[in-house]
Amino acid sequence: MHEMRYMQTDTVDKGNLKVEVVSGVDNTPVKGAQIQISYSGEPGQQLEEVQTDENGMSDEVALDTPPLEYSMEPSENQPFSQYTIQVFAPGFRPFTVTGIELFSGQLSLQKVRLTREEAEGNRIDTIVIPVNTLFGNFPPKIAESEIKPIAETGEIVLSRVVVPEYVVVHDGAPTDPTAANYYVRYKDYIKNVASSEIYSTWPDATLRANILAIMSFTMNRVYTEWYRNKGFDFTITSSTAFDQKFTYGRNIFQSISDIVDEMFQNFLSRPNVTQPILTQYCDGQQVTCSNWLSQWGSKYLGDQGYETIEILRYYYGNNMYINTAETISGIPASWPGMDLTIGSTGPKVRQVQQQLARISRAYPAIPTVTPDGIYGPATRAAVEKFQSVFGLPVTGVIDYRTWYKISEIYVAVTRIAELV
Repeated sequence: MHEMRYMQTDTVDKGNLKVEVVSGVDNTPVKGAQIQISYSGEPGQQLEEVQTDENGMSDEVALDTPPLEYSMEPSENQPFSQYTIQVFAPGFRPFTVTGIELFSGQLSLQKVRLTREEAEGNRIDTIVIPVNTLFGNFPPKIAESEIKPIAETGEIVLSRVVVPEYVVVHDGAPTDPTAANYYVRYKDYIKNVASSEIYSTWPDATLRANILAIMSFTMNRVYTEWYRNKGFDFTITSSTAFDQKFTYGRNIFQSISDIVDEMFQNFLSRPNVTQPILTQYCDGQQVTCSNWLSQWGSKYLGDQGYETIEILRYYYGNNMYINTAETISGIPASWPGMDLTIGSTGPKVRQVQQQLARISRAYPAIPTVTPDGIYGPATRAAVEKFQSVFGLPVTGVIDYRTWYKISEIYVAVTRIAELV
C-alpha cells in the first residue's frame, strides 16, 4: 500500500465538482437539496455549501487538488484530493459520500440517489469510495485465455455481439455469497470502472485505448455468459483478481464520460473471431504483464503521440481491430444513423419527441413538445434545454450522443426502482 504522502499543503491546483441529486424511487430530480462539502480527512470542517436547482443539479464548485504532475507518472504522492459530501433534502434520509476524487483541471461528477424517509427494506445512506487502483493496493488479475469456448446452455445463446442495457455486477469475488448484486446500465458501468482504474488527466488517445479494453473485456463476459454458464446469476464481478474494479455510487469524470458516450458501441476483435476479445491489462508498475496492455505504458505512448489503435496494437498485436456492436439490447429506439435537426420528419422524430415530452414531466425546465413527427423550433428549443441540463454541447441538433442521452434519461424516469 502506498504511504499516503498527501497533505492539504499539496493542494495547489483546482478541480471542479458537480453533484446531481435524484429520488431513488423514480429517478426524478430533487430540487433544493443542501450539499455540504468537506475534506474527507476533516469531515467536520465544512468548506462549501451548495443547493440543487430544479433539475437536481448543483453548480460546479472549484476545490483544491494536488498539482497535475502528480498524476503524470507513478509516485508516492497522492495525485487526487478526496472530499466528503453530506446531502439533506426534506422528506428524504440524509446521504453521505466519502472519498470523492478530484484531479487538477478535471470535472468530477457525483450522482446521489436519496431514499424517502418512510422507505422500508435495504437502504444505502453512505458510500465510501476507495482510492483509484493505480494508487491503492488491489489483487492483480488472474490470467485467462483471451478467447473463450461458448457453451450451448439451451437458454440464452448470443448469436451476435450486442451492447446490453444492463450488466449485473457482483460486488465481490465470484464465490462470495454475501456480496451484493447491482443492476447497472452498461455505459454507467464502463464510466465507473474507467474512473476507478485510470487517471482522467491522461492523454485522450490513452483514455480511449484503456476504455476500449475495459469495454471489450466486459462485452466478452456478456457474449460468452461466462459466469451464468458457471451457475452464477450475474454478468461480472467487482474483484480486480477476476474482472474489473467497480465501486457502487462512486464519482465519475467528465472527460471519461464524454469518451464512453461516444464509443460505447465499440469493442476489440481479431479476424475470424466472433466474440469480443477478453482484453486483459495491468498497471505496468506494481504489476507487470506480457502481451497485456500496460496502463502506465499506454500513458507514455499517448505522451509520444501514439493514436488509440497504435497503443492497442503495441500491446495486443497488429491483428487487433476496433469493431462495432450490431444493436443495443433493451434501448427503446436505436440511433437512426443521421442527425435530426430543423426540417427532419418521420417516426424517429416522433419517437424522440414522445421521450422528451415524458422527460419534461420530471425535468420541468425542459419545454414540453407535441409529438407530431416534425422537427420544428419547439423541438429544437426542447433539445437545446435538454443538452444544457445534461452537460452536452448546446446545438439544438440530436446527434449520436444526444440521442442516447435522451434514451437513457427516458428509461430512468419511466422505470421504477430497477436500479439498486
